[in-house]
Amino acid sequence: MELKGKVALVLGAIKGIGKGIGLALAREGVKVALTYYDWEEHLKQMNHDFEQAGAEHLAIRINLLDTDEISSMIDKVIDRFGRLDILINNIERGGWPVVHGSYVREQWDLELATTLRAKWWVYNSALPHLKASGDGVVVNISSIAGLVGRSGPAGRIFNDGYAAANRAVSSFTETWAREAAPEVRVNELMLGLVDTRHGPETRGWGLLGESQRQEIIDHTLLRRLGHIENVVKAALFIIRDASFMTGSVLRLDGGYMLGGEYSEPMPKGVIE
Repeated sequence: MELKGKVALVLGAIKGIGKGIGLALAREGVKVALTYYDWEEHLKQMNHDFEQAGAEHLAIRINLLDTDEISSMIDKVIDRFGRLDILINNIERGGWPVVHGSYVREQWDLELATTLRAKWWVYNSALPHLKASGDGVVVNISSIAGLVGRSGPAGRIFNDGYAAANRAVSSFTETWAREAAPEVRVNELMLGLVDTRHGPETRGWGLLGESQRQEIIDHTLLRRLGHIENVVKAALFIIRDASFMTGSVLRLDGGYMLGGEYSEPMPKGVIE
């Protein structure tokens, strides 16, 4: 995909991964619409950073749990830019057991409504415009929680409902890839423990003991957590370069999913 002149909608772009992807697209000449709801103390810096990137941008404050607001948000993007080519479906409510404790219904409902329902509503509202583009792209951002569940060292980070919601995102990815083809490619970026997402700079990380944090590192084959720039590069690959990929999941976890097992070197054997 030639990025210059395209229009992207990036959810959850006021900081962290959403902001990183949005800025990378802006530097490629993409006009970007950016949503936020809370963390308003970061709004001034977000606007400054996008102005410095030199691309036209539109910041939209919206509560994506209110599905009635979503179609009007899409209308604002079209009214401002005239088209929509890229959707970065980056919204979640992470469920840290060490933060929230045992489930109350409100927490469960927020995890499912944010991580799952909002993604569906935004995609469906955006789809006609993405199809009209003729070369549209959707990137669903999900978590390895959908595969890990509440197990191992990450079990302190992933609640049951959050894990179930993220597994369902992969079902969305496959269904939407069929529905949107051939005009739109739909792929998923499944993240492990990354700065600002499950890792440092999140509220729960500081509640883990040093040995608990180290256990997560030791469980990761690359022996480190991911950084925002790692996610940005993967997202740009899906958007710009992976023109023959749709309905796929690209897992970016540093080998966390494989880290619980090990492979011994091949033995010398007894037959010469």
